[in-house]
Amino acid sequence: MNRLSPQPQGLYNPQYEHDACGVGLIVHQKGQKSHAIVEQALQILLNLDHRGACGCEPNSGDGAGILIQIPDRYLRKAVSFSLPPEGQYAVGMFYVSPEAQVRQDHQTQFNQLAQEEGLTILGWRQVPIDDSPLGDTAKSSRPHVYQVFILRPPSCATDLAFERKLYILRKRAENAIHDSHWYAVSLSCRTIVYKACSPPTRWANSTQN
Repeated sequence: MNRLSPQPQGLYNPQYEHDACGVGLIVHQKGQKSHAIVEQALQILLNLDHRGACGCEPNSGDGAGILIQIPDRYLRKAVSFSLPPEGQYAVGMFYVSPEAQVRQDHQTQFNQLAQEEGLTILGWRQVPIDDSPLGDTAKSSRPHVYQVFILRPPSCATDLAFERKLYILRKRAENAIHDSHWYAVSLSCRTIVYKACSPPTRWANSTQN
């Protein structure tokens, strides 16, 4: 044990400490959204490229991700259905099965769970993917990526109340849908997470979708 580590206290025990991946944080002090912030965040990922693990192929790595505020203006252009005012809907980012029937079954299960929680599904969107930079190892296990849009119910008067409801839905879906290709990357009314399964130098220009 590192002699500089804090002593065990409460629920904390230094023996469970582990090294973590590189993390960068950039914000606007006044909370203003800007694509410049996204570009700067991607530059952080490029600067942390040495922290990403790679397998036998240099273009098949353990991936990188970016968490941003929900891009309301962009999503209104990208989806084929109507969205309520900003803040009145949530976006879920999911890895889903490449098999159409399996994917449809899982979406049906998720829709049913959402209904049981008193939530309305506005629609699903398949996220465009460019896997040309990926190695064969990454391509062989690459899932499809879908977004789900959920209407904020009247019972959720605050963002926090809505976030709690979404958390319950996500956990129920994780317990109900047992498939290696089903994974909730994020589900929130405030933020969205984009992930890629190659080193950041390979996808620095891939966030236009």
